[in-house]
Amino acid sequence: MTSLTLPAAPVRDILERAFAEDAPNGDITSQLLIPADARATAVLNARVPGVFSGGTVFRDAMKLVDPDTDVELLLAEGAAFDAGTHLARVTGNARSVLLAERVGLNLVQRMSAIATKTAEFVRLVEGTQARITDTRKTTPGLRVLERYAVRCGGGANHRYSLSDAVLAKDNHLAVMTGGDPAKLTALLAAAKAQLGHTTHFEVEVDSAEQIEPVLAAGVDTIMLDNFTLDELRSGVKQVDGRAVVEASGNVNLDTVADIAAAGVDVISIGGLTHSVAALDLGLDVELSVG
Repeated sequence: MTSLTLPAAPVRDILERAFAEDAPNGDITSQLLIPADARATAVLNARVPGVFSGGTVFRDAMKLVDPDTDVELLLAEGAAFDAGTHLARVTGNARSVLLAERVGLNLVQRMSAIATKTAEFVRLVEGTQARITDTRKTTPGLRVLERYAVRCGGGANHRYSLSDAVLAKDNHLAVMTGGDPAKLTALLAAAKAQLGHTTHFEVEVDSAEQIEPVLAAGVDTIMLDNFTLDELRSGVKQVDGRAVVEASGNVNLDTVADIAAAGVDVISIGGLTHSVAALDLGLDVELSVG
């Protein structure tokens, strides 16, 4: 089963930086208007349907501001919900709840939006061998959260960073070969020979003519970038199991099912993370007594 856990240290770092930005000297509105001993209970409500992600981050935001705040998560990570669903309940010092509200909401709204969008793509490729994955097109500083949200939506993660796997793209190949495609196989094979046996080697191609020279170098994955459906079908047939086949480019909810049906193994989608709109979730106070 896909892991739905987050490492504590990076999450805390993200939250500390967010609160340093949002409340560098406290919340002067709440300090002015809310008695210091006031208590509040608030519910995290879904105003639209979606898939839940970031509940633990929302909880950690509340408890970082005030460890005595009680946060009850009412839905599991990765669970689908309808509009009107109560996702979490928060009880604590009213000033603390209000100070933590925006940071907690910002993150859980974005993460749930990513999970919801991912789940849409995953549903559309059911019955095929294609796996939906993210890319490095993430919000700077939030990659660990956004990749986790993709997993909550049933997707998989591509390489985490430039340090994790080799992925030679069009600009790499242009510089390597100096514009001479006849050099491609030898240069890629020589590069692969320098890698340890556990390091994955992937190469992007943007034309069918590049497929055989790249496969001849013994790469692990070949990415067919911006291929038409006919070109994808032909490319999959040409690769014939000699490498994992990844499709990328021009992937959206209208095209993904046909791309998957072409027989590719992986479909990478930058739009899972780089262009989602925050899901409409709200924190509504139920009770406040002083």
